[in-house]
Amino acid sequence: MTTPALGRPTIDRETCVALDAADPLSRIRSRFSLPDGVVYLDGNSLGALPRDTAAHVQRVITEEWGTGLIRSWNDAGWFAKPQTVGDLVAPLIGAGPGQVVLGDSTSSSIFQATVAAARLRPGRRVIVAERGSFPTDLYVLESVQELLGGGRPLERRLIADDGPTLDDVLDEDVAVVLLTHVDYRTGRMHDMAEVTRRIHAVGAVVVWDLCHSVGAVPVDLVGADADFAVGCTYKYLNGGPGSPSFIWVAEQHQADARPALTGWHGHAKPFDFTVDYAPASGVERFRVGTPQLLSMSALEVSLRLWAEVDLGEIREKSLCLTELFISLVDARLTPRWGVEVVTPREPARRGSQVSLRVGSGYEIMQALIERGVIGDFRAPDLIRFGFTPLYTSYADVWDAVDTLESVLDGEVWREPRFARRGTVT
Repeated sequence: MTTPALGRPTIDRETCVALDAADPLSRIRSRFSLPDGVVYLDGNSLGALPRDTAAHVQRVITEEWGTGLIRSWNDAGWFAKPQTVGDLVAPLIGAGPGQVVLGDSTSSSIFQATVAAARLRPGRRVIVAERGSFPTDLYVLESVQELLGGGRPLERRLIADDGPTLDDVLDEDVAVVLLTHVDYRTGRMHDMAEVTRRIHAVGAVVVWDLCHSVGAVPVDLVGADADFAVGCTYKYLNGGPGSPSFIWVAEQHQADARPALTGWHGHAKPFDFTVDYAPASGVERFRVGTPQLLSMSALEVSLRLWAEVDLGEIREKSLCLTELFISLVDARLTPRWGVEVVTPREPARRGSQVSLRVGSGYEIMQALIERGVIGDFRAPDLIRFGFTPLYTSYADVWDAVDTLESVLDGEVWREPRFARRGTVT
């Protein structure tokens, strides 16, 4: 659905302010601690801080840890947190209780899930992934190939938007396909149900990377008949830097799935301290070791916000924000500066970010950040803007394009200081 005001012949800042006033999600923006004078459009990399997070984490530190001490493993439910907080993630990805468990880093969880998926198809020696995947996915797959290859690494086939396609590489030798639901560079989104159907048609198993979709676009893993999924919680879910990843396993695979890492928290009876490993039932077997409890406590605050919002409203606003941004770029920046929108324009194929291709993108983004508009840069030539419906406003979109136009017109990005690169871009 398109916000009616976006169909007007002329969009100005007053129109954007009016859209914000009518926005049913505007009440949630005040629940985040956003700095004054900053337009934050990098929630697709690190979400903003919920106002209640600091107090809750402080309470966990001073009361549960400081006073409760080791008793809090039982009294405060620490040991069960990977499951209880996982159950808060479940409704956001179309899953049910007991199907999601929090893990370690995203890279570790991809390793866990991909190994388990490949082991469901013994004898098949091909893994498929996307050339444009976030690099850690491909790096992890190299380890999976060696681990499961039996002395001869499994074959890896890479697909891309410009070919080869998924249909080009799928056959009965494929064990598992690892795909990113929303592309981290361009924001292109797969049709999860249709792609899953094609993978299942050759008997393969699919693992979905949801890092750039959970909390921003509709995800229905059960409805799509997916097999495994992994996602992070520090982007659109606003769990904070270092917040844990999650793993989802379809119910039909939980009894047979054999994760790569068999740690003691994934044991059926961890406090029996037996020598031999016996897997816990269901998705709990994907647990490894002691969870990051302080990070989980921060994440728990953010996830409870989602009980107050409608996921349909999230998607509708996301599409309206990105549509507004694209239309303003088309009208104000492309004709004069050749700025190219690389994100799909079709709503069904677009996540909640817009990426622009422009020369000297790094320097331009640094000049933008200095002026209070925060996005990021992805080599070699993309500047990215993430639109988080919980706290991004329509006025933010207007101000971002206005500032970008000013940076380009004034050519301030040419100043040598903007070319000095930090470790993180």
